[in-house]
Amino acid sequence: MDYSVFKDKRILITGATGLIGKALTRKLLQCGAKIIALVRDEKRARAIFADISDEGIEYLESDVTTVQAVDVGADYIIHGASITSSRAFINEPAEVIKCSVKGAENLLEFARVNKVKGFVYLSTMEVYGAPDGDEKIAETHASNLNTMSPRSGYPESKRLCECLCASYAAQYAVPAKVVRLTQTFGPGVCYQDTRVFAEFARCILEKRDIILKTKGETKRNYLFTEDAAEAILTVLAKGKVGEAYNAANEDTYCSIYQMAQLVADRFGQGKVKVMIEECGDVSHLGYAPVLKMNLDCSKLKALGWRPKTGLEKAFESMIDHMKTVR
Repeated sequence: MDYSVFKDKRILITGATGLIGKALTRKLLQCGAKIIALVRDEKRARAIFADISDEGIEYLESDVTTVQAVDVGADYIIHGASITSSRAFINEPAEVIKCSVKGAENLLEFARVNKVKGFVYLSTMEVYGAPDGDEKIAETHASNLNTMSPRSGYPESKRLCECLCASYAAQYAVPAKVVRLTQTFGPGVCYQDTRVFAEFARCILEKRDIILKTKGETKRNYLFTEDAAEAILTVLAKGKVGEAYNAANEDTYCSIYQMAQLVADRFGQGKVKVMIEECGDVSHLGYAPVLKMNLDCSKLKALGWRPKTGLEKAFESMIDHMKTVR
């Protein structure tokens, strides 16, 4: 994709200090864009981007749930800030919902006030619930989420935010679009990250066995951080208003157990094994139910996007980075 469309444009990003937000910020700065980073802690954000000239980044310090929409001259908005901790999904489900919905409303109001050329909301594959077959999941696929489960607060609030985007597009002509991301990782993952891919990488670096608390039957696709950033910018520039787009590397579809075995075999140097130690009910850990999430990304590919990095290379890049931040 030709990213020159963003040259000299002002792009407001929420979640700019997160894994995907950092990748987006750096890529857009390379394209000559000007970034308005909506952050909760400006001092921390400046430290994260210390290697980048301050010329390209303007900081707006606020929480997405309380920020007031003002005209900051934004041409585009990417809203990626949300609570993503699995434990928070269980321990603070009401806060997760309120953060998602109020944050999306506030940023859509920003889009309306600024009369932006494009708005992208970062959603999740979890909006589809827990499919139990290996069939391809297109954007029109139904959901089987249990609304009476507090763990559903995260995906259900994302579903509502998607509908809010479509509603702002229909009622207020806000050019809102949605990207439904699969699990995404790569350089920049914090060493203490609690998600499964980070735990596998830590096991390699600490030369200890990978211990699965379940049989690892859940199957899904994955996506390299850089590929995710390019998917988001492709939708921002070329996506159809009021539409959602799946974003994943379809070639990475595998079970958690298969992924663990790949990591152990490829990076464990014969010293790391995969062990299963089931511990009964793991719902208190915030795990999603067992599912098979085989995303169909043909709609996004029709815009010209293609993922470039496979699962093995993604792990190699992440592990190399985590060596430097232990």
